[in-house]
Amino acid sequence: MPISEIQTDGIVRHALANGKRVFVPYIYKTQNKSPDTPRSVMDMVDLQSISDYDSLKRDSWGIPTIESATVDEREHILKKGSKGLDMILMPGVAFDIDPENGAIRRMGHGKGFYDYFLHRHREIRSSQPNGQSVDSKTDVLLYGLALEEQFLRPETGPPVPSGEHDSTLNGLFVGNGQIVEGLFRNE
Repeated sequence: MPISEIQTDGIVRHALANGKRVFVPYIYKTQNKSPDTPRSVMDMVDLQSISDYDSLKRDSWGIPTIESATVDEREHILKKGSKGLDMILMPGVAFDIDPENGAIRRMGHGKGFYDYFLHRHREIRSSQPNGQSVDSKTDVLLYGLALEEQFLRPETGPPVPSGEHDSTLNGLFVGNGQIVEGLFRNE
């Protein structure tokens, strides 16, 4: 965790080596000038192989990053025809459990990339022409990745702030090997 993000290198390599489809965040400037749209947004694009992953350059956070020159060659989750995602592993600054409903709350770095992505992902998945109704509450599993110190308990610190646009998580993988399951999940 050189610059405050858990490194997922081992997870990515294991998934690719076992034939799993792996998608990573790609952040770009939006063309939409609507006041409700952030200037920069996130999509998820596919990794094609371990050698593709090894070729990525690391950004200022130490995160392997897709180069814009290769983006058009990749599958985008937010484009029509994408099969969607089964699970998203989400980094965060802090996590806790809401004492009122058992939801696992996540606090990111405040840019809203994941929450805005999830909002758009749910919109696209619910409008799929295959006639299936997609329940936006169970569309994709959301799990956080945290060091033990990032998982706040009522006795260890203040609660994680949460707003109407924040997605709660299905669970949390903690660095000490603990898996915390959420009891409730909202949009």
